[in-house]
Amino acid sequence: MLKHHLLLIYRNLRKDKSTFLINLIGLSTGLASVLLIFLWVNDELQIDKFYASDAQLYQVMENVDQAGGLITRQTTAGPTAQALEDDFPEVESAVTAFSNYITGSILSFDTHDIEAKKLYASAEFFKLFPYKITQGNKDEIKSQPNTIVISESLAEKLFGSVENALGKTVEFDHKEDLAVSGVFEDVPTASSMQFDFVMSFEDFREENEWVESWGNTAPSTFVLLREGTDIAEFNAKIKDYVKTKTEGEITHRSQFITKFSDVYLNGSYENGVQAGGRVSYVKLFSIIAIFILVIACINFMNLSTAKASKRIKEVGIKKAVGARRGELIFQYLGESTMMAFLSLLLALLLVILLLPQFNVITGKQLSLVFSPSLVLAIVSIVLFTGLIAGSYPALHLSSFSPSAVLKGKISSAAGELWIRKGLVVFQFALSVILIVSVWVVYLQIDFIQTENLGYEKDNVLLINKLGQLQDTDKMEAFISELKSVPGVIGATSTGHDMTGHNGGTYGIEWPGKDPNDRTEFERVAVNYNMIEMMGIQMKEGRAFSDEFGTETEKIIFNKAGIDFMGLEDPIGKVVKLYGEEVEIIGVTEDFHFDSFHEVVKPLFFYYNPSNTNLIATKIAAGEEMKTIKSIEALYSKFDPEFLMEYRFLDEDYQSLYVSEQRVATLSQYFAGIAILISCLGLFGLATFTVERRAKEIGIRKVLGASEFKIVSILSSDFAKMVLVAILIALPLSFFIAQEWLAGFAFKIGLKWWFFIGAGVLTMLIALLTVSFQSIRAALMNPVESLKSE
Repeated sequence: MLKHHLLLIYRNLRKDKSTFLINLIGLSTGLASVLLIFLWVNDELQIDKFYASDAQLYQVMENVDQAGGLITRQTTAGPTAQALEDDFPEVESAVTAFSNYITGSILSFDTHDIEAKKLYASAEFFKLFPYKITQGNKDEIKSQPNTIVISESLAEKLFGSVENALGKTVEFDHKEDLAVSGVFEDVPTASSMQFDFVMSFEDFREENEWVESWGNTAPSTFVLLREGTDIAEFNAKIKDYVKTKTEGEITHRSQFITKFSDVYLNGSYENGVQAGGRVSYVKLFSIIAIFILVIACINFMNLSTAKASKRIKEVGIKKAVGARRGELIFQYLGESTMMAFLSLLLALLLVILLLPQFNVITGKQLSLVFSPSLVLAIVSIVLFTGLIAGSYPALHLSSFSPSAVLKGKISSAAGELWIRKGLVVFQFALSVILIVSVWVVYLQIDFIQTENLGYEKDNVLLINKLGQLQDTDKMEAFISELKSVPGVIGATSTGHDMTGHNGGTYGIEWPGKDPNDRTEFERVAVNYNMIEMMGIQMKEGRAFSDEFGTETEKIIFNKAGIDFMGLEDPIGKVVKLYGEEVEIIGVTEDFHFDSFHEVVKPLFFYYNPSNTNLIATKIAAGEEMKTIKSIEALYSKFDPEFLMEYRFLDEDYQSLYVSEQRVATLSQYFAGIAILISCLGLFGLATFTVERRAKEIGIRKVLGASEFKIVSILSSDFAKMVLVAILIALPLSFFIAQEWLAGFAFKIGLKWWFFIGAGVLTMLIALLTVSFQSIRAALMNPVESLKSE
């Protein structure tokens, strides 16, 4: 019987090649999209989940009370880890870690200079984060002063092999020697923390005494809790821990812990409450995958049901000779499942071909490895697709009465017709929602990239201050010569990369300030000419200048800072910075030093070249590479031991929106796929309609109907269905777009023509899809369709 069913399936597929190809292309494209999304979603869900200590590994967070509400940060005070371990028996172990990617690091051995990512960590780091140690004693390796633990790939770059690394001495930033105490396997891509080597946090503490104060925050703190710890109870204990440790001096910061492996996906907070994060993208693409799969299944159901009239006699004869309804359902579900498996084979081929480009778009290293979980997911998706796609046709065909079939009394029921129309409306409604969503995402990203930021980011080169250039006098000499390099328009130094929160303080005092206010002002250490070179506009007053003598007791605020303090006529007024009086000499217009997700916050500039860590230079457009080579030659003259590390400011700015850009790109592709699959189904239905109404069309033409009239008649039903889909989808699209844009403090306005345009575009695509078959039918010789009568 199984052989008989397989033979029938094969014959039916061969007999109706057009429907078979439409279903194959639609299902395989849909399955390929779903599999790619599954690989991406599965990878996102696995980030930071691989640690053996995952269940007990938590990160300490802080809610900071600001004038605009609570803001949540992952940074803590330097002493936090040790204090928690000493004071709370629930804490088995705690680690302090700090990484600063604004400036790079150089490790040297013999003639090798290797740029690498560093991580400062306290002694128990490899206990909480048990990366596999391949060289060195795992039980003895601890992050100790003057030692370094490096990755295998870094060991190979420096020493030629992993085995030669242990005990060797490397030079860190050409200023101190560190002994290699161990080698660990490269940090997996499933880790949100990416680093090449680990240094002792004590080394960082020695050079940065401020980190010992409870009043400063910068490092991250991680704790390993004992099993059975009540998290809610523990959070209640540490809520006022900073206040306790500072004897009531600091009351605006409250601590809590959250599971470390949850931070990557759920790291966004609003007013102290967890409010999503990257998990929203996981949900978004999961929904898109479901949309695409549903649209593909609808195509199959519609076409199979539409073709049912050709198989009515087959059903009647089978039932007449004793076939039970369950056997017929099994046969038709078998056909749909077989089609799903054939589509799967083509889908897997598409995934293999597209995966390299998909990795480029997503910035991941995904691979199609047939693990048990992936095989289970694929089989589940295929069975689901086959059963869902074939369910209605199977139930529909198997329900016919054999006597009615054989007497020719079966005709298309109104209910069947309405179901088909409803499914078309549903799939096109989903397509319209995707089109509007993609359009809004694209316009918002374009707005972000083209909107005036309040400063000029193009062709600004940021050079890390390393080695000898950390000496202020040598830095000033380098900047002075840099200005004379051909192609260099301006040069200065700065302590801020203009792309996010680099450091803040509430150590500003002004007349009338609420003594309990702890709102942080972003602080920016600058050199002369920084404000002018970056094109930041002065609202009033002036910028720093050596024409006015020493400027160390002067300060410049942005407009948001002045508005927050409520100062009128601020120029010449005196405020206090860290207890010292400083005079306001200027106010800048507001500019976006943070992402468009954030409102413009209070900020001040202060003149302090020794506290800058970046050399910024603006170069002429058109000869960037030639100018950079000249700058590198000058750099090697001042510091021959270091290679010049640089990056463009506009690239840093773009990195703020990597997630949004990837979402926009992927959404465009998947929306296009959804439209393609929907149109394939519409094309198939149009083909079937033309076949079914061939004699009607012939009669109409004989009676004098024009080709235009025939096309209008055939297209009108489809146009009505698509119009209904548009009317249903547009309000839903508006709600979805509004929700997504709510995550941006600065955003586009939702214009009516966004939605009307998407509707018109969908209608045009649908009409173009059916017009091919409609025009072909209208041009057909009526004799061909009527000669059998």
